[in-house]
Amino acid sequence: NLLYEFMDRYIMEHEATREPGSLTVYKYVKTHLKAYEDANKEKVTFEGMDYDFFNKLNNFLIKRTKSDKQGKITPMLNNTTIAKALSTLKTFLGYARRQGIPGVRFNEGYRDFPIRREKLEVIALDQSEFDAIINLDLTDNKRLEKTRDVFCFACATGLRYSDVALLRREHISDNIITLTVKKTKSELTVPLNYISASILQKYKDQYKPLPVISNQNLNYAIKDLCKLAGIDTPVEIVRYSGSKRIVTVYPKYELIHFHTARKTFCTLSLEKGMSAEEVMEISGHTDYKSFKRYVRVTEKRKKVVMVKAWGEVAQLKIVS
Repeated sequence: NLLYEFMDRYIMEHEATREPGSLTVYKYVKTHLKAYEDANKEKVTFEGMDYDFFNKLNNFLIKRTKSDKQGKITPMLNNTTIAKALSTLKTFLGYARRQGIPGVRFNEGYRDFPIRREKLEVIALDQSEFDAIINLDLTDNKRLEKTRDVFCFACATGLRYSDVALLRREHISDNIITLTVKKTKSELTVPLNYISASILQKYKDQYKPLPVISNQNLNYAIKDLCKLAGIDTPVEIVRYSGSKRIVTVYPKYELIHFHTARKTFCTLSLEKGMSAEEVMEISGHTDYKSFKRYVRVTEKRKKVVMVKAWGEVAQLKIVS
């Protein structure tokens, strides 16, 4: 099948320049397409992927279900996951078109298929939760102590896991981190603050600036850390499968992982009075639309920016 051969080639050709996680979604798309073929007894081809095909694939993915050990039937995919799969397929077809694949070049109906993205919850630590982690006594738990240091360093700098993992001492000079971001290949400068500098100082005699472990193991440890810190506020997560509303409630620590640190940096920096432009410059965001979904305007931030612009509230004498 030319489609699958070309998809495999696409993945192979981009392995050196793309993050592994970003290519995994292409493998999932391939799995979805094969499942569609099996269910509908029809071969998926470049020529057949028009507007109508995208509509049928969308409906097929919405109706896919799975069964748990108790026999309960639930949707296999929610609308957010489906939107990601269809968007990825569109990106892949655009690449195939530019490569001159005839079936795509003469069939561009897929480009008109609308992909509706739902607004997702922003999971970030508030100041009291961040303080609770910072102030934990972890003297007798070196695993979580190291986890806390790496996680809080990211909360105080906005760096992604990929950049924290690659951080070297030569990247740090005059209390400024200067490195080439792995994801975007662009240079980034991040000034140190009291928290990030203190954490680096703690490991000054070690070869690596921070005790970073694998992303997966770090995420497991972060949940344990946040649970120990009492970050267990119930958080309602709402997803849709087609028109069906699916609500799940989690204790907050279950929803926290390393990337939460980046969202926390953006949110707390805004609350402390930094402008969006200043935060974006440090975090490396170049597009405000993508930046905006990582942050939330809190009541505290409204108060901070109002005071910054207009001054503190004073006792006023009303003259009649």
